[in-house]
Amino acid sequence: MNQPSGPTVRCPTCGSEHVYSTANPYRPFCSERCKNIDLGAWASESYRVPAPPDAQANPDDPNGPH
Repeated sequence: MNQPSGPTVRCPTCGSEHVYSTANPYRPFCSERCKNIDLGAWASESYRVPAPPDAQANPDDPNGPH
């Protein structure tokens, strides 16, 4: 069986190197397991984007952030 060729990338979840190829339906992950781990982290809100302090003001305040 022919191995897919192409650039080698690191899996964002486990860090293993694998060929980035259209033959891998889970790219950029190396496997379905790593894809599901990442999806679970997003679903549980483990990934956060920092917000400036003003954006964390009371959203019910009609005057908005000061």
